[in-house]
Amino acid sequence: MNIQTVNKSIQPQKDLLLNHPLYKQIQNVDDLRHFLEGHVYAVWDFMSLLKALQQKLTCTTIPWFASPNAEMRYLINEIVLAEESDISLDGKRQSHFEMYLDAMKACGANTANIETFLESVISMQNIFVSIKISDLHPKIKEFLDFTFQVIEHGKPHEIAAAFTFGREDLIPDMFSEILKNFQANFPEADLTKLIYYFERHIELDADDHGPMAMKMITELCGNDNQKWKEVESISIQALEKRIGLWDAIEEHINETHLAV
Repeated sequence: MNIQTVNKSIQPQKDLLLNHPLYKQIQNVDDLRHFLEGHVYAVWDFMSLLKALQQKLTCTTIPWFASPNAEMRYLINEIVLAEESDISLDGKRQSHFEMYLDAMKACGANTANIETFLESVISMQNIFVSIKISDLHPKIKEFLDFTFQVIEHGKPHEIAAAFTFGREDLIPDMFSEILKNFQANFPEADLTKLIYYFERHIELDADDHGPMAMKMITELCGNDNQKWKEVESISIQALEKRIGLWDAIEEHINETHLAV
């Protein structure tokens, strides 16, 4: 097996995600705000997948010792550098998660729920308990629980699979077009930071992070067919959980439409 084989295997899930009915439900700025309020959990847990890979593939302990694969060290540290300390629209150093929160606030989306959830994570010191006792939609809970189960129990190539294939690269491009249309039709909503966030993701994923992540998978799996099969399995599961997240957001938006 190889990257091409995995991509072929996960194509049905990617197609379901790309053609999900959620996109047609986002008809106005309020719908967009509801989308952001659900999607933000995927922006946040992505960073934990990234840091798990950094822990597995580089040395983050003291005393320092060189980790076995210098190429892997470089790949993951390059991705961490941009994701954790990129340049925001305002010219400040921010993680992409912080950029997303700022973009949510700028367009009037509610950040109280994600902030309350993160406070629980900090105080509880057990991510699985925090997820369980939260008021999140069951499918958002499943999405988060899967991510942290992979982090907790997964081998490096399985974590890399959830990181690389579980976060497909078509959505940012699609949403940048949606946002530009919204900015033209709803000038009262400030979407400039949100557009910047999605366009920055497109730029990084296409030119740098996408190829780097694919190379990381190839390095981790080599010629080990069992590892490739595990990558395939985790990737499919990760995309299915992402579809579940989309289902939860669509359900919430539909409920708001019915309430009007």
